[in-house]
Amino acid sequence: MPTRHVRCSSAIRRAKWVFAFVVINQRWCACELQTLRRLHILFVDHDPHIQDRMKHALGGEFAVQCVGSVPEAQFSLSQSPPDILISEVVVGQESGLDLCRFVRSVSSLQHLPIMLLTSMATLQDKVAGFQAGTDDYVVKPFDVHHLVARIRLLARIKRLERRTTV
Repeated sequence: MPTRHVRCSSAIRRAKWVFAFVVINQRWCACELQTLRRLHILFVDHDPHIQDRMKHALGGEFAVQCVGSVPEAQFSLSQSPPDILISEVVVGQESGLDLCRFVRSVSSLQHLPIMLLTSMATLQDKVAGFQAGTDDYVVKPFDVHHLVARIRLLARIKRLERRTTV
C-alpha cells in the first residue's frame, strides 16, 4: 500500500494523535498515522546567550523551554515534565550531574530521556555523566543536524522502551 503525505493545518499539527480512515478489504478502518505534537525539550544552561542559540537552533523542530539553574529545572520538571531534558554539566555553581541524579531518583521522572550537552570532553567526564544517569552525551561544539538526529533517536528509544514495559 503506497504511503501518502498529507499537509495538515496548524490546529491538526498541535493535536496529540491523528487518525486516517482508509479502506482495507472494502472496509473503512481508522489507522493512527503518528504523533504530530512537537517534542517539548527542557534546556538547562546558566548562559542566556547559549539558551538563545539553542532556541534558535531547535525551535523550528521542537518546543524549547530554557531555564538557568538546577532549582529552576527541578521546579519545571515537577510542574510540567518535558519529553526530553538537555542540560549542561556545569550550570553556574551547580551541577547538571546532580540534576541527572535527581531525575533518576524521582519515580515519575525516571524514564525521562536525558542528554548532557557540554564542552567537558574527557573520557572521565563522559563516564561520570553516564554514571549520573544521562542517556546521551554530546560534546560542544556540535552540528545542529547531528543534535536533532540524536534528540529524535533518544525520543524513539524511550518510546520503544515504554511500549515494551507496558
